[in-house]
Amino acid sequence: MEFGGGSGGDHDGSDSHRRKKRYHRHTSNQIQRLEAMFKDCPHPDEKQRLQLSRELGLAPRQIKFWFQNRRTQMKAQHERADNSALRSENDQIRCENIAIREALKNVICPSCGVPPINEDSYFDEHKLRMENAQLKEELDRVSSIAAKYIGRPISQLPPVQPIHISSLDLSMASFGGHGMGGPSLDLDLLPGSTSSTMPSLPYQPIGILDMDKSLMTDIAATAMEELLRLLQTNDPLWMKSSTDGKDVLNLESYDRIFPRATTHLKNPNLRIEASRASGVVIMNGLALVDMIMDPNKFGELFPTIVSMARTIEVISSGMFGSHSGTLQLMYKELQLLSPLVPTREFYFLRYCHQIEQGHWAIVDVSYDFPRDNQFANQSRSHRLPSGCLIQDMPNGYSKVTWVEHVEIEEKAPIHRLYRDLIHSGQAFGAERWLVALQRMCERYACLMVSGTSTRDLEGVIPSPEGKRSMMKLAQRMVNNFCASISTSNGHRWTTISGMNEVGVRVTIHKSTDPGQPNGVVLSAATTIWLPLSPQTVFNFFKDERTRPQWDVLSNGNAVQEVAHIANGSHPGNCISVLRAFNTSQNNMLILQESCIDSSGSLVVYCPVDLPAINIAMSGEDPSYIPLLPSGFTITPDGRQDQGDTSASTSSCSNINHIGGSGSLITVAFQILVSSLPSTKLNMESVNTVNNLIGTTVQQIKSALNCSSS
Repeated sequence: MEFGGGSGGDHDGSDSHRRKKRYHRHTSNQIQRLEAMFKDCPHPDEKQRLQLSRELGLAPRQIKFWFQNRRTQMKAQHERADNSALRSENDQIRCENIAIREALKNVICPSCGVPPINEDSYFDEHKLRMENAQLKEELDRVSSIAAKYIGRPISQLPPVQPIHISSLDLSMASFGGHGMGGPSLDLDLLPGSTSSTMPSLPYQPIGILDMDKSLMTDIAATAMEELLRLLQTNDPLWMKSSTDGKDVLNLESYDRIFPRATTHLKNPNLRIEASRASGVVIMNGLALVDMIMDPNKFGELFPTIVSMARTIEVISSGMFGSHSGTLQLMYKELQLLSPLVPTREFYFLRYCHQIEQGHWAIVDVSYDFPRDNQFANQSRSHRLPSGCLIQDMPNGYSKVTWVEHVEIEEKAPIHRLYRDLIHSGQAFGAERWLVALQRMCERYACLMVSGTSTRDLEGVIPSPEGKRSMMKLAQRMVNNFCASISTSNGHRWTTISGMNEVGVRVTIHKSTDPGQPNGVVLSAATTIWLPLSPQTVFNFFKDERTRPQWDVLSNGNAVQEVAHIANGSHPGNCISVLRAFNTSQNNMLILQESCIDSSGSLVVYCPVDLPAINIAMSGEDPSYIPLLPSGFTITPDGRQDQGDTSASTSSCSNINHIGGSGSLITVAFQILVSSLPSTKLNMESVNTVNNLIGTTVQQIKSALNCSSS
């Protein structure tokens, strides 16, 4: 009995083993239906898979695995076809190479009538020429970098004399020359323009091993799957905020759906920011993808948010000439336009995937280098899968859904003025990205319109080309202004005045770019809080009728708008050319651009002489018109309810501000200290800009009936 029982147990075990080996063969009808679905949609969503399972009598898991296997099979077929074509082409080139070598054996020099000394001399010479061209290109690159940081072309340097650090005027401990003296300032003279970067920034191309590239590809693919879930799923991942109705990430549900082995930067001070926003953008999806995947265009698309964006290395290129499948290792710095808020640095992977025709997804996810690597991230900012879903619309527009998800550990305590704004998630949240994208796409649409839509008061802009030239000039002015108040690695701000809690902060740099005045430029900025809505403050700065109340340099003279170019649906998004009623400066005009969206606003202006304005208005290239802009940034303070705080710190009369919210205003000026790059900074210039900002702040508060805190 025992033997029989044991035998029966073995028999049952073998039957169970055979049953595990069995697999289901799909019927021809099922395969035809699946193949038809695969042609229309290789990546069906969960609803489509459930519908197929009901129609075909299969489990959803079987449907999912069939599509995965079919995609793998299709990819292998494409790879085999590509390999076959490449192998054939390689064989053809090899045959041509052999034929050319055989022909070269019988070559006779036409000048001396003898065969060449070395049968491979042609190839050796060609190789040497290529190496020579590469060396020359490398020499030019190094020379330009050296010239940028030395301040003059490399050919002008003494041939033997070594370069001393003192020649860069890096030390500001003493003010020599012209018999001027004064207390020392802890300032650095930064070479290059405000947009230039320090040479130590680690975004130069590096060699990445194939094993690391494989790891990066896996990280990007996993991040893309997570991003698509975050973009397309509502409950239970997202909840509606009780205060403003915006999407808020349910962290408990997120941790349960996307568990991680180790929490990045385990620290009680770690803070998570997660937000989602969606809207319609006036640009087609393909153009948007092209701009986001190009780091230079990406920076131009978000000048108020991105202070720097660079591609370190392209891990994989797109398929069939598109961006789908492109994977890049990148570096970027994100900014809030105030010297009080440090930038956020990220080393990250950017991966683009075309889901179907007219649908793209772009994901960013931080990549952590090993600790012993020179690129190891020290910024304490970690980017969890974030990005956007772009869907083409029939009218040529796009629907964009944006997700921002980061872990932040601040290097230093957040300044009191910006604490509420940053902790609320508005400072770097998805809505700020989306509204900035909408505003810039409206601007590009206005730039591309062939007809003129200017309210040209005196006929000074004669053509659409003149309008586009003026818009390009104004955009360069705004970009220059945003770079001038950035806290990027290329800037070192120093507080020089105790005018208020913030003080006036200054930084200096040596300007050599064609679009800026040559010489030493001093940038100065301060931030104030006013118990007024951002819209009220913006209207005050934009209105040319109230300009004499705050513009110290106008000496109280009224200004007149000579030309007006709308660059968006909001009337506040426009470019103006202003003329001051001042007979002593009839040859000087003011170029001004104002920008506004729900995240904040800008008013940027710059004096431009009449001949330069005429160049731009006639449609010529404005790239070499020197600009040194100043202006204001206006952001909400992020406070939900101030209670009686505003009454205790400041008072406003005759102005209605709703809900107790206030505004943060950064006042920034740039002045040319000297047209000589070697000139040292003197105390007179510092006092001048300090007094300029102090007087401007007092006049702003006085005009808005706000007493000093």
